[in-house]
Amino acid sequence: MKKYSTLLFLFLVAFVMMFPMAWMLLVSLKQNPEQFNTFKDTLLSPFTFANYTETLVSDAFDRYFLNSILVAIAVTSGNVLFCYLSGYALARKNVFGSKIIMASILGVLIIPQQVIMIPLYRMMVEFHWINSYLALIVPWLVSPFGIFLVKQFIAGLPQEIESAARLDGASEWYVVFRIVMPLCKPVLTVLAIYIFMANWNSFLYPFLFTNDAEYRTVPVGLAFYIGKQSIDWGHLMAGASISALPVLVAFTLFQRQIISGLTAGALKE
Repeated sequence: MKKYSTLLFLFLVAFVMMFPMAWMLLVSLKQNPEQFNTFKDTLLSPFTFANYTETLVSDAFDRYFLNSILVAIAVTSGNVLFCYLSGYALARKNVFGSKIIMASILGVLIIPQQVIMIPLYRMMVEFHWINSYLALIVPWLVSPFGIFLVKQFIAGLPQEIESAARLDGASEWYVVFRIVMPLCKPVLTVLAIYIFMANWNSFLYPFLFTNDAEYRTVPVGLAFYIGKQSIDWGHLMAGASISALPVLVAFTLFQRQIISGLTAGALKE
């Protein structure tokens, strides 16, 4: 009886989590879904892919999609590299003021993004980076959360492997990139997926830093389907469905690494 109760509970949780996505897909496959008053009318109306085709060929959506891909990959790559190097240095090297640095990193984590919005915008203006990829990439190339995550993971790794490699004549860069980095694959995968998702779904700063359609990302582009008087639900949901594909594909391909990274270190003797 307990087993069936657990399965029923998990089914209900899965249903609650999946319903918004199912509703998004349903609405995206309906022509002018705002005309329907009930769920029954929406469900029984004819299905069509017109919203998808119209979204892909209108309003430079393909440009928004490519911008999001470019920015997300650049930011994710930068975070994996810089957070790993910073975390390794804090975990393995006697860095002067390392405790103050870690306290500063933890302090940055509790600062809301809205607090740095105005100073960061003024900085982008001073650098003449408004309406450029630099404003969308450079400020986010390293994450305090990523540094903390990688540092804690490396601190739990045995140092004997690195010592043995140095005794065999391995250089410091060889130890960093060929010995320790492969051991950090689980946590780096989790970090990459987290940063990719956060950057892919980011709206506030891409909206502030871009005025031209040439540099808009998908979340900013989708916002223009929301007008002052009405919302184009069909095209908005079609665009949202398309924008969700990279995240779903990434999670499907790397779900084992994500789970192993999240559970790594959970059991210790």
